[in-house]
Amino acid sequence: MAADTPENANPDVHSRTWLKPGQVEQMKDACLTDEFPTYLQDRNLAIVSLLYDTGLRASELVSLDTRHLELEDSRLLLPGSIQKGNASSASLELGKWGADSTRDLRRYLRDRWKDTEALFPSRSSDRLSRRSLQRLIGRVAEVADVEPYTEDFEQVEPTHVHPHTLRHSVAYRIIVEEEGRLEDVQMRLRHANRSTTDRIYSHYVVR
Repeated sequence: MAADTPENANPDVHSRTWLKPGQVEQMKDACLTDEFPTYLQDRNLAIVSLLYDTGLRASELVSLDTRHLELEDSRLLLPGSIQKGNASSASLELGKWGADSTRDLRRYLRDRWKDTEALFPSRSSDRLSRRSLQRLIGRVAEVADVEPYTEDFEQVEPTHVHPHTLRHSVAYRIIVEEEGRLEDVQMRLRHANRSTTDRIYSHYVVR
């Protein structure tokens, strides 16, 4: 497989695509269609919802265990050991910035077809791999027929949607839809340095 394919590429060094809220809703709807096996539909919806709510990195999402969820308090506990750079542990409030994933997670866990320590298993393994997650998000985007936006606000093909697209979409939602600040984006996406937030997302502010 080529080094620049979505499965092996670092999304931060490639096109930073993002979606508008309505496009994410299209992806959520697509998760519940016959394009996916019935027993995987709730899992797929929970994945898209959680990525869009929290802005988790792909490696963080696939490393989550069920014990990291505190749905009674609508919180996700994120150990430092699964974060980029072994950061400090974080407690993320679900639904803080307009995309509450608690309902979809509860529905998924209530009828989950496989009882595993990992929050998100795959059909063949007890834990979804990062590559499988990337393929899943790409497939959902294809079924939803969403055309993500680039940094230049130009739309491209659904094949450019990857898990990091939803992370970038969180920043767009906070700044443009919720009228938040770059400081809010930094806190939600857990950037160690504010300069990282400014470099990646300041173009949303000037629009």
